[in-house]
Amino acid sequence: MPDAFQSPLPADRLAKLTEVAAGLPPDQLLWASGYLAGLAGGQVPVAAVPAGGPVLTILYGSQTGNGEKLAEKLAEKARGRGYPVSLRNLSDYKKSDLKNERNLLLIMSTHGEGDPPDTALELHEFVYSKRAPKMEGLRYSVLALGDTSYEHFCKTGKDFDEKFSQLGGVAVFPRQDCDVDYDDDAERWMEGSLDAFSDLLTVTSTITVAQPAVISKTSYTAKNPFHAPILERVNLNGRGSAKRTYHIELSLEGSGITYAPGDALGVLPVNRPPLVAELIEQLGASGDLVVNVGEESVTLEAALSTRFEITTLTRPMLQKYADLCGSDQLKQLLADGRHADLVAWTDGRDVLDLLRAYPVTGLSPQALIDSLRKLPPRLYSIASSLAAHPDEVHLTVGVVEYETYGRQRHGVCSNYLYDVSEEVSVPVYVHENRNFRLPADPGTPVIMVGPGTGVAPFRAFLEEREAIGATGPNWLFFGDQHFTTDFLYQIELQKFHKDGLLTRLDVAFSRDQKEKVYVQHRLQEHAAEVFRWL
Repeated sequence: MPDAFQSPLPADRLAKLTEVAAGLPPDQLLWASGYLAGLAGGQVPVAAVPAGGPVLTILYGSQTGNGEKLAEKLAEKARGRGYPVSLRNLSDYKKSDLKNERNLLLIMSTHGEGDPPDTALELHEFVYSKRAPKMEGLRYSVLALGDTSYEHFCKTGKDFDEKFSQLGGVAVFPRQDCDVDYDDDAERWMEGSLDAFSDLLTVTSTITVAQPAVISKTSYTAKNPFHAPILERVNLNGRGSAKRTYHIELSLEGSGITYAPGDALGVLPVNRPPLVAELIEQLGASGDLVVNVGEESVTLEAALSTRFEITTLTRPMLQKYADLCGSDQLKQLLADGRHADLVAWTDGRDVLDLLRAYPVTGLSPQALIDSLRKLPPRLYSIASSLAAHPDEVHLTVGVVEYETYGRQRHGVCSNYLYDVSEEVSVPVYVHENRNFRLPADPGTPVIMVGPGTGVAPFRAFLEEREAIGATGPNWLFFGDQHFTTDFLYQIELQKFHKDGLLTRLDVAFSRDQKEKVYVQHRLQEHAAEVFRWL
């Protein structure tokens, strides 16, 4: 059997094929592989592939990978209908191509406080500039991804929708704004927007291009998580620390789950039982009472424990509750121009605070359930390399605890991971992040800045670089409060340094001297050397 990397092609043809492939974006490479497979099987006559015909362009701007996954799913649906598709990441998209688009579906996330994702910055600036083209011939629709706990919910998607319309484009299907629980809304938008482009079917009615099978890394998702047993849970802080940071090791044995350094682990948390009990008591109800969650019937206790967000107050939730309680004061707080007041009031408060501040006599538990946002998974940067720890995944979790308004508050997932019995398996799935990766060339220098629990992905990076024998130098900046109690992974990092894997290790412990020192100060101190590495 020939070696897997030995080509059966003559050298001159292999060189030509390599030259052509080197200039193609991933979606075109995927199409080409399917096309060639079709030719080999006699399925695709060369004359049947049209040149210059209408194409459905799918663009996506994604920060953490959600938009990318949805775009790939949309492209798969479109191809399944027979549409000619061009799937493009905005990081590979030339802004000058925008004026030539005629049929466009845009999937756009919003990053931070209303900012475009990194990959969409250039196009966002372009459509708001004087150089933006007229787009009278454009038909489009936008799927906007966001989080209602932020002020500027889905702002970037709204921006593009607004500018495309102002520039002459016609929205053939209404924009869909999605919260963190986006699956159902995204599915409806995909089907509706594809229906709006049904005329493109005539272009490909005679084409039978074979598409290569896309093999998923794992079938586990937020809706179908893997239940991972806890192998170990170790406090990384020393005695006397003001923090509790845990190194948690989970077993993936038998799951078939794979991940790469830079990926995150999605954890489906459970709200703290004491808070759930207080809410049920405030409602004057029984935890065994049955409520409806969509088409499913569950107990009130189960719904408040695993289905709904009860520690964060969002504007949509408050607006629904204001309609229930009829409070003029709450409605005034939600009025336009009162955003600062609303943020100040909601900061540090939860659903129990809301019910106590604006009580509703005889409030139906079902009515409350219907006003709540679904409990989203929490994402943690993976702190391990699969090459170093087969069948395991490690996390670095800082336990969140604080007091406001006379009550002790607890972070939902960090306390769940801290409190959960080691006999109970944790529901998890891998959230791939292709925008956060080690360089493909193992000889490339790597600078990592990871204060506090931010060191987690860089522990994974270092383990991976060691496992594959990467030759490039590695430089880590780490910071926390105190050297003696808060130097996370101290022994491991110092060993990496001693062994030469970690070329440089610069630390900053902010509370060990009169004036606070942070990692940015260390970066500034070594600015010339950092610049040389860059």
